[in-house]
Amino acid sequence: MDEREFEKLVKEHKNTIYTVCFMFSKDSEEVNDLFQEVLINLWNGLPSFKGQSSIGTWIWRISLNTCISCERKKKKNPTIPLTMDVDFFEDKDAEAQQVRMLYDRVHRLKPFDRAIVLLWLEGISYDEIAAIVGITPSNVATRLFRIREQLKQMSNN
Repeated sequence: MDEREFEKLVKEHKNTIYTVCFMFSKDSEEVNDLFQEVLINLWNGLPSFKGQSSIGTWIWRISLNTCISCERKKKKNPTIPLTMDVDFFEDKDAEAQQVRMLYDRVHRLKPFDRAIVLLWLEGISYDEIAAIVGITPSNVATRLFRIREQLKQMSNN
């Protein structure tokens, strides 16, 4: 695959990549960093893509694995965040606050559970979620049930 084909592929799937990066980040700068990491891993992984799944499923898997790996690295090597006066993630209307509450709760989940919820929120079938994360569809259903219960028990802190 040449650079033009890769660019087309990224344009077709940028919303997927961005959504995954957003769910694994705390600010827009981190989203951009994760996005770039995913692109690097996609480019490097293309020669080994065998077509055993759809390209979309493969992109989900690479995106999630990249973000989960980066999350693990952050925990091993914590950084001190710089503060800014502007918060582009902040919005004041009721719907945005509901979305923010869901985001905050989902962000407190373990990375693997967060990945499953993200895929489910995107309307992806249990079978495809299973293919992306490497578990059975029945395990997806069980995990989602437990995750929903966990989310219900969380406070807004």
